[in-house]
Amino acid sequence: MSDFMNSSSEINSEILLVCQRLHARNMLSAADGNISFRIDDQHILITPSGIAKAFMKASDMAMITIDNKIISGNPSSERLMHLEVYKICSEARAVIHAHPTTAIAWSIAQPELEKLPSDCLSEVILATGDIPFVKYARPGTQTMGEVLKPYLPNHKAMILRRHGAITWGGSLDEAYRGMERIENSAQILAAAKQLGGINPLPREEIEYLYELRKKIGNVLL
Repeated sequence: MSDFMNSSSEINSEILLVCQRLHARNMLSAADGNISFRIDDQHILITPSGIAKAFMKASDMAMITIDNKIISGNPSSERLMHLEVYKICSEARAVIHAHPTTAIAWSIAQPELEKLPSDCLSEVILATGDIPFVKYARPGTQTMGEVLKPYLPNHKAMILRRHGAITWGGSLDEAYRGMERIENSAQILAAAKQLGGINPLPREEIEYLYELRKKIGNVLL
C-alpha cells in the first residue's frame, strides 16, 4: 500500500508541473482542462472539477477506477472522455485535455476540415501523424468519449471541435509534447494563412514523410 501511495504522490507532483506549463503557454485558463494518469489497471489519478489547474494543490487530486467509481476527491466532470482512451488504448498511461487557443480557432473558422493541414508542414506528419478534428460533443457527457472511438488507438493528438484538444501517451511527457505540438502547428499554419495561403508540400515529399512516420511509430515527438 505504501508503494502505491508513494507512486501516487510522485505522479501528483508531475501532474501539477504539467498544469503549470500548460497555463504558462495559455492552453489552460481558470478551471479549464483536465489531466489524468493511470497508476495501474484499475486506478486513475485525475485533476479535480472546478479548481484552477495552475493553482491546484496535490491534495486536490482525485482518484477514480477504470469503471468510473470515485475513490477520493471531486474528479473532473469530463472524466468519461479519459476513461474511453484508457479502455481502448492499453498502452495509454496519461491523458491531457487542454484548450489550445489557435487549434480551437481552426475548428471554428474552418469547420469543413477533417484534420489540421498536415500536407503543408513536415513536423505535423513526423511528430504526431495527422491531427484530426473530432466531432463536437457536449462537455461533461458520455458523448465526449464516444466521438473519440473512430480515432483510437491510431491517433494520439486530436482537436475537439469548438472545445479544445486531447492527447495521450505512455507518459505525461509524451502527452504534454503532443499538446505543445498541436498548438505550435496550429499557430504556424494560421500565420501562413494570414501571410498568403496554405501551400502543400510536393506529393512525393508527403508520401516520403508518411512512410518515415510509419518507421518512427505511433509516438508523439
